[in-house]
Amino acid sequence: MDVITSKEILAILFPLLGGLGLFLYGMTVMSEGLEKSAGNRLEKIIEKMSGNVIVGVFVGAIVTMIIQSSSATTVMIVGFVNAGIMNLSQSIGIIMGANIGTTITAQLVSIKLTALAPIAIAIGVAIKLFAKNGKRVVIGEIILGFGILFLGMDIMKDAMAPLKTYSGFTDMIVNIGSGTILGTIEGFFVGFLITAIVQSSSATTGILIALAGTGSLPIEAAFPILLGTNVGTCVTALLSSLSASRTAKRAAMMHFLFNVLGTVVFIIFFSRFTVDIVKSMSDDAARQLANAHTLFNITNTLLLLPFAGFIVKIVQVIIPITDDERQEEMLGVKYLDERILETPSIALGQVIKEVLHMGNLATISYESAVDALKEGHQKSAEKTFKIEKSINQLERDISDYLVKLSNSSVGDFDREIIDGLFSTINDIERIGDHADNLAELALFKIENNIIFSEKAVMELEEMVSVVHDSMSKSLEAMKESNRKLARDVIEIEGVVDEMEKHLRKTHIRRLNEGRCETNSGIIFLDIISNMERISDHAKNIAEAVLAVKN
Repeated sequence: MDVITSKEILAILFPLLGGLGLFLYGMTVMSEGLEKSAGNRLEKIIEKMSGNVIVGVFVGAIVTMIIQSSSATTVMIVGFVNAGIMNLSQSIGIIMGANIGTTITAQLVSIKLTALAPIAIAIGVAIKLFAKNGKRVVIGEIILGFGILFLGMDIMKDAMAPLKTYSGFTDMIVNIGSGTILGTIEGFFVGFLITAIVQSSSATTGILIALAGTGSLPIEAAFPILLGTNVGTCVTALLSSLSASRTAKRAAMMHFLFNVLGTVVFIIFFSRFTVDIVKSMSDDAARQLANAHTLFNITNTLLLLPFAGFIVKIVQVIIPITDDERQEEMLGVKYLDERILETPSIALGQVIKEVLHMGNLATISYESAVDALKEGHQKSAEKTFKIEKSINQLERDISDYLVKLSNSSVGDFDREIIDGLFSTINDIERIGDHADNLAELALFKIENNIIFSEKAVMELEEMVSVVHDSMSKSLEAMKESNRKLARDVIEIEGVVDEMEKHLRKTHIRRLNEGRCETNSGIIFLDIISNMERISDHAKNIAEAVLAVKN
């Protein structure tokens, strides 16, 4: 048949899109079920990933096998790099492994299990409807997703079966599979564009395998298209990194460079060789395509693994580190990224890190204000003012993130922690405010050349040390969920209260006896009042730790 009518196009397109929708939905349901069954183990897998690139490859492959999408893994890694969970050297191994892990999807759908799809759907729905145990419901989701995925594959295959009767389509396939440079480039761009549009290399591979199953797509034509999907999948991560930090942009660029370099090497040296190998392994076109996909990604990783460090350096040259970036790393958000909200257990761990980062900034702010008071350093006071603005912004950013996290699927225990974090960030923000007050008092002291008596200085130094200890221990208690440390902070707060009362009383006596000037006396009382309030908020942080039931 030479000419395809608009009616025939629609007859192919609508079932194809419907089948693709089912395929993607089934893959999503199955991957979510697998992720839920993995639970916190997914977080532990990533956390145990060291700077060793080879370990990273295995981690990337395992995570991608669970979530069934290299694009999703890479977007997650961009989020992790953006949030400071890992650095570029660690992330490149996971990115390489993700390319291997995604081949499991191709291997799975190339197996002719479409006859089992209705049975799997029936079993999955029955388990989801009637099972009361949460773990069994998750198993039902996995089985249901498996069935829907293969049902979608079967619909796509039937939809595309008529294509082999149209000369325009068959001529294009013959040209792509001719082995010429022009044909290979044409196939590459077909794969690239389809993957860039549907935002999933697994979906494109599924379409190719369904088409191969109709006998319309020989491996000679399918392989160049497959190479295009390998680069097209980078578009998702590149788009995801546009609103992220420069470090996250480097991770996305690293993914792009790795895939482009591997694809170019394969097109030049291994394309014909790979086709010959997979043809010798199986006569089935769908199996050939799945095997080619696996062979390509494993070989690509083995070839480029020794050059992982070099790829990181190239990316750092393309996107260099700026002075503003270094400043932002210290003061801005370090650990939060909305991409990680897809895995709430990891997101919660990141929020805790961000709150601790906010607390550490408040501690630095306090130390700078104290330095300004003791040594008369105006720059230290200005440093406190700058940090205080960052603390205010962090409170807003963390609060927004906590709201989104609390609206996700978190358990009762995690929800208790989230509730406690809301109050904790408010207390840290108030500590920043009191440090800011201390810096203002320091500037007044400097500008008016006010000098404290030796006795007053000694009393202040003692209180400064105790309050600092209270802050440090409250943050440590939150970091480690250490109830003993939290109780110590509450005891320290009682000591600070008594200290403030005693210092207030003795200093007022010095004022009455004329041993202290009025201006210095007023500033002294304001200083100890602000430090006592800082200790109060440290106690509140400790009480939030104790409020969470173990």
